[in-house]
Amino acid sequence: MSISWLGLDGKVAIVTGGASGIGLHIAKELSNNGVKVVVADLNVEEGQQDDGTYLMKCNVTNKESVDNTVKKTVELFGSVDILVNNAGVNLPRLLVDDRGEKPEYELSEKDFDFMVAVNQKGPYLFAQAVGKEMLKHNSGVIINITSEAGQEGSAGQSCYSATKAAVIAFTRAWAKELGKFNIRVVGVAPGIIETTGLRTDAYNEALAYTRGVTVDGLSTDYSKSIPLGREGKLTEIGDLVTYLASDRASYVTGTTYNISGGKSRG
Repeated sequence: MSISWLGLDGKVAIVTGGASGIGLHIAKELSNNGVKVVVADLNVEEGQQDDGTYLMKCNVTNKESVDNTVKKTVELFGSVDILVNNAGVNLPRLLVDDRGEKPEYELSEKDFDFMVAVNQKGPYLFAQAVGKEMLKHNSGVIINITSEAGQEGSAGQSCYSATKAAVIAFTRAWAKELGKFNIRVVGVAPGIIETTGLRTDAYNEALAYTRGVTVDGLSTDYSKSIPLGREGKLTEIGDLVTYLASDRASYVTGTTYNISGGKSRG
């Protein structure tokens, strides 16, 4: 059985942004492998769920909210063995709206601050709070969900790409700081994945404008751009994260796994 092979039964995990999209599938897969999962998300009501997960309302950009979530997790379950920094936002924005037709799609200070707060400050706040708990047990795993955009850059998504690149840098630096305490830090960088809550009509409209195409013109033919010829599955992200959270990956730290079907943004 996968539970015995991965040895995760009874571990405690916090998954930020785990109520939808990639985070939901990560939470499900961890739970399926015997992990007690706390889903920390802004859009939930607190309580135990039928699937075994426990929901906690949390604003990842607010230190008090993050600290309270970690404190309550420890009170309820005794420790935090795994942290998955998954919560993220993406607002496609041009550095300069050269056409001058849609000023709302030019990167504003407000949009910049919002993306940095969720994508960059959030992982720092959670890693710091959880790291202090992991130090007490001299063990733990922090998994940062970044993006292929953070490795390759992405037109019309410069701020998003930059925040995800920052998370990759966090991953490398934190691994160097925490390794002596037997705490591993690993990054996961998805490429194009099947539709999630991020890919709304508003998102597609913004992305199309920043790319200079119509919404219908956004490429969905991956036969040439992705060597495997398809978009990734949400479950495939969950599978990778679950493996990395286990002791089967006990010598893996300070690196970021690209999971994009071989695609490069070029």
